[in-house]
Amino acid sequence: MPLRSPSRLLVACLLAGSAALTACSSSDGSAGSDPGSGQGSRDAQAVNPYADHDQYADPGSKAAQAAESAKSDGDSEREQVFSRLAGVPQGIWLTPEEYPSGSVGGYVSTVVAAADKAGQVPTFVIYGVPDRDCTGQHSAGGLPADEYGPWVGEIADAAGKGDDVAAVVEPDGLASLLECGDRDERVGLIADAAHRLAAAGVTTYLDGGHSHWIDPADLAPLLEDAGVGDVRGFSTNVSNFQSDQDEQKYGEELSGLLDGAHYVVDTGRNGFGATQDWCNPPGRAFGIEPGGASSASPHQDANVWVKPPGESDGECNGGPSAGQFWPERAMELASASGW
Repeated sequence: MPLRSPSRLLVACLLAGSAALTACSSSDGSAGSDPGSGQGSRDAQAVNPYADHDQYADPGSKAAQAAESAKSDGDSEREQVFSRLAGVPQGIWLTPEEYPSGSVGGYVSTVVAAADKAGQVPTFVIYGVPDRDCTGQHSAGGLPADEYGPWVGEIADAAGKGDDVAAVVEPDGLASLLECGDRDERVGLIADAAHRLAAAGVTTYLDGGHSHWIDPADLAPLLEDAGVGDVRGFSTNVSNFQSDQDEQKYGEELSGLLDGAHYVVDTGRNGFGATQDWCNPPGRAFGIEPGGASSASPHQDANVWVKPPGESDGECNGGPSAGQFWPERAMELASASGW
């Protein structure tokens, strides 16, 4: 997919007002650097990063920590399940609460170095935009507008030093704007984040909701204004449970409205297909495990477990706070999946 001019991103930033204008400068303080200029000018947006590489499983993930805890407790069944789960590549979520400015870059550099050594592709998830969960659900938080751009810039600088690195930007961040939030500010900030990551050579996907939420015709203009035409494409079904077939149909329709943008599908917990309950619904199973490039539909790059399936959606249906590893639910998912 050819890249459009970065001016589209800058226009979106200008629309967002002074708070986003501060963030619309690049990480070195200058605006308008060319996407794809990182990694020796390799065009990271024109290729599928998952085509020739395995995905990277973080050995320090919460599932891996849970496996170590189960081992210490002498619980061999849980140790076996959690170790297997930890070995499946999953999204590495970056939030300002867990990885603030000043430390996030070092963490990303460590992951990237390990992934490069293994010849694998890490998938980072950027999750820190202001008023992150404006719908009042379980993932409230995010940075002030004037701090968001520099935080993403620190991530981009570190991630861009890797050979092949992918990023999913702000799950639900654009789709939720149709319900609440400051449209101009958020679109501008996400546009700037996309530009920073692309300029550093990180293959970038803006989040595109899922098939049972927003009509593609309503979401496409938001993705366009946020700069999807200047990056690889978009992600679908992040932290959700919609079926592969529904997501591929949705992804292809959305792609058709976006000049053939590519996409990835989160298949972490959609093994039993759609459910209307998005927050820790019981009776779910793991979906297709991440592998190489997907041939399921023309523009789908890969299946990716963006949301680590052993982690809670929030304090609902008996779960702990959002992002915490939930041993009991992880065991239920494993059992339902024939593990």
